[in-house]
Amino acid sequence: MQHEIVLPETRPETEWLRGRAVRKMSPQRDHALLQKWWLMRLDTWADGRGEVAAEWRFRVAPPGEAIRPLVPDVSYLSYERMRDATVTEIQSPFIAPDIAVEIRSPGDNRRDIEAKVDVLVRAGTGVVIIVNPRTRTVLAQDGMARRIFSSDETFEHPGVPGFTFALTEMFDALRLRRPS
Repeated sequence: MQHEIVLPETRPETEWLRGRAVRKMSPQRDHALLQKWWLMRLDTWADGRGEVAAEWRFRVAPPGEAIRPLVPDVSYLSYERMRDATVTEIQSPFIAPDIAVEIRSPGDNRRDIEAKVDVLVRAGTGVVIIVNPRTRTVLAQDGMARRIFSSDETFEHPGVPGFTFALTEMFDALRLRRPS
């Protein structure tokens, strides 16, 4: 039987990264707005093919490694990969999400994020997307390559077929919109 690292549920969540328990950063405005943007857009894209959720705890293990909890900011899990899982089993599934989105926070440790991306990809996530509000970039990494989108580029990735957007549109979600 495979060893599982069990951590208590906390707010913010705790994950297992680089051999230790790490609490996720408490999100600030930019993080929350970008997380909302991704939830809404991915949910529309995923209609009929799977479920999209925020802060969904997955228990993942690359081959030959311990099962550990990881909690992407936004996750998509296809109905196909859920197969016949019960509602109870899918609460904290023993598989990696198909798509994981992480929104960088000012206090995030770069090495922790890189480790999380690595574990998710090796555990079966088709694409991990890292959004950096400070640099206005999006990194997409899969098992073959990583690509950084910036400036006025359009995001697209085979792991999210038919899902495209201009980075300027996504980062426009951060603009302060006060009533006139």
